[in-house]
Amino acid sequence: MSEHDACGSGRGVPAGLSDLELLRAFEPIVRYTHGEQFFPYDVESYLSRASLWVRHPDGREEMLVEHGQLDIEGLVCPRELAFGSVLYLRFAEPTGVAESARVLTEVRRRRRASGTVFHPGIGRLARGGFLPRIADALFSLSFLVRGRFSPVLAAVAELEYGRMLEADERYVYYGRVVRESGWVCLQYWFFYFYNNWRSGFHGVNDHESDWENVVVYLYEDGDQLRPEWVAYACHEFQGADLRRRWDDLEELEVVGNHPVVYAGAGSHASYFRPGEYQSVVTLPWPGWLRKLARGLSLFWTRGLGQAQKPRDPFRVPFVDYARGDGQTIGPGHARSWCPVLIGEDTPWVGGYRGLWGQFGYDPVLGENAPAGPMYNRDGTPRRSWYDPVGFAEMEREPPPPVALTLLESECDKLRERQREVQDLVEAESRALHALGIRLAAMEGNPHLAAQYELLREESDERRARLGDLRQELTQSTAVLAAFQHRLELLRKGHKGHPQGHVRRLAQPVPAKALRFNRMAETWGAVSLSVILLGIVAILVFARAWLWVGLLVLVVAFVVMESILRGEYNQTITRLAAALAVVSSVLLIGHFWLWIIVALLFGLAVFLLVQKVRELRR
Repeated sequence: MSEHDACGSGRGVPAGLSDLELLRAFEPIVRYTHGEQFFPYDVESYLSRASLWVRHPDGREEMLVEHGQLDIEGLVCPRELAFGSVLYLRFAEPTGVAESARVLTEVRRRRRASGTVFHPGIGRLARGGFLPRIADALFSLSFLVRGRFSPVLAAVAELEYGRMLEADERYVYYGRVVRESGWVCLQYWFFYFYNNWRSGFHGVNDHESDWENVVVYLYEDGDQLRPEWVAYACHEFQGADLRRRWDDLEELEVVGNHPVVYAGAGSHASYFRPGEYQSVVTLPWPGWLRKLARGLSLFWTRGLGQAQKPRDPFRVPFVDYARGDGQTIGPGHARSWCPVLIGEDTPWVGGYRGLWGQFGYDPVLGENAPAGPMYNRDGTPRRSWYDPVGFAEMEREPPPPVALTLLESECDKLRERQREVQDLVEAESRALHALGIRLAAMEGNPHLAAQYELLREESDERRARLGDLRQELTQSTAVLAAFQHRLELLRKGHKGHPQGHVRRLAQPVPAKALRFNRMAETWGAVSLSVILLGIVAILVFARAWLWVGLLVLVVAFVVMESILRGEYNQTITRLAAALAVVSSVLLIGHFWLWIIVALLFGLAVFLLVQKVRELRR
C-alpha cells in the first residue's frame, strides 16, 4: 500500500542527516520475479574469484592476473596499453564437455530443490505474428557470427554465486549522495554477478556482471529534506521517461519513504509496476528491404482499404518478466540491505575503466559486460554518474520551494516588459502620426520626391516595428495569464499532472493480451520449423508440384495461425483481398491490349463530349 501524505509529498527527514543515514531513509524495496538466481552482492567477493584480461588491438588476449589472485589493488594498478585495448574481467571460466554437463545438471537440481524454477507462461513468440518469428530465427542465427556466451557460463556463475550466498548471505547496494542544482540526489547502485536474461528467461542477451541504478531526488524544505522524484534505469527508455513524481499514485508504489522497484528477471532492469514488459530488438535489414515492406504496407492499408495494426516485421519481440512474485529485499522484509558508500575516490570506482565481465566481441554490445558505475564501456564518464540531474532531464525541474519564487519573479519581469512595450507602442504611434502628417503635406510637390521617399521608407519601418510590438504585447498577455494560473495552482499545492513530463510510458502487457491457450503457445514455438519441414517434404516427395504445394502450405499455415490467434474472420477478408489483387494482375496481364484500347476509347469519348459542350456554349 502506498503511503503518501495529504499533499502528495513524501515524509521529510532532518536535513542534518549523514549521507549514509539519508541513503538508509529512502533505500528502495526491490521485488524480483520467481526464478531469479542473482541478487546484488559486493564487488570484493566477485573480484576474489575473477581474473583480469586485456584484449589487444590485434585480437590477442592476455591474462594479467590469474583467477582467484585478483584484488582491488591489482584491479586498479596502472598499466600502459595501446589504443584500442580492452580491459575486462572473467568470473566464470570455460569448462569441458563433461564438466559442463555436470554443472547444468547441478543447476537444475538446485533450482528444483529450492523451488525457484521459472515458469514463463505464454511463450513470447505466440504474442507476435509469423514475420517476427522469422526475424527471431535470424536473430538467433546471428549469434553464429556475433559474440555469444554459452548457458554453461551462466550456470557456473549461478553455482559460484549460490555458494557464496549460502556462506555469507548479504544483499549490497553502493550508495552515493550528490548535491546539485538545488537537488539532493541519492544514487543506489546494484551489482549483479551475471545477467542471464537470454539463457534463463528467453531474453535478448547474456553477459557477465550487471550494474543497475536508482536515483531518489530530495529538496530542502526548511530544516527538512523531502523526496520529489525517483528515477529507475530501464531498457529502451531515457531522459524524463525514467522518472516518476513522488505523488504519482498511479505509477509509483511507495512504502513509507521507500520506492518499490520491480526488477526484470535476469535483465535486472527496473520497472515501476509489476507485469510482463515487451521489449523489441530491431534487426539491421537493408534499407531497400525496409522501404519495400513499408510500401507494401501502405498499399495494403491505404490502396486496398484494409484495416491493420501497424507492425514492424523487422522487430523481434522479447519479454522482460518483472512480476514481483519472488524474493523481496528492503525495509520491512526478511532480507535487508547492506549499504556501502562510494565516491570518485573509491579505488575500484574511479581507478578501473574496464569491463566488469567478459568481452564478447559483440558488435551490438548486447553480450559485452558493462563498465562500472562511473564509466561507459568505452571508458568515457557515464552521464548518470557525473550528471545525475541531467540523467533524468531534471534540469528544467526546480525544487518546489524554488519554483514558486522563480515563477513570481518571472511574472514581475513580464509585467515590467509589458510596461516597456506599452511605452514603446505609444511612442511609435505618435511618431507615425507625425510622419503621416508630413507625408500628406509633401504630396503633389515633385521637387520633394527624394525626401518623400525617405520618409515613406522610415514610415514603413516604424509600422513594421509597431506591429511587432503590438504582437509581443498580445502574446505576453496570454503568457502572463498562463503564468498567473500556474502560480495560483502552486500556491494551493497543485503541481500539475504527475505524468506530464513523460513522452513514452513503460507499460506491462495487458492481461487480456495474454489470453492464449496452450495450443497457440505450442504453435508459436514450432510453426517456423513446421513450415520449413513442409518445404523439405515438397522438395523431396512432390517436386513436380512445387508451386502448388507451396501455395497450399502457405494458405494452410495462414489459416491455422488465424484460428489460434482468434483472427479467422480478418484473415479470410485479407485472403479475399489478396486473391482479388492477384486476379486483377492476371486479368491485366492477359487482356492488357484490350484494356488499353478501352481506356483510349473512353478518353477519346470524354474529350469529345467536353469540346462539343464548349462549342454549344
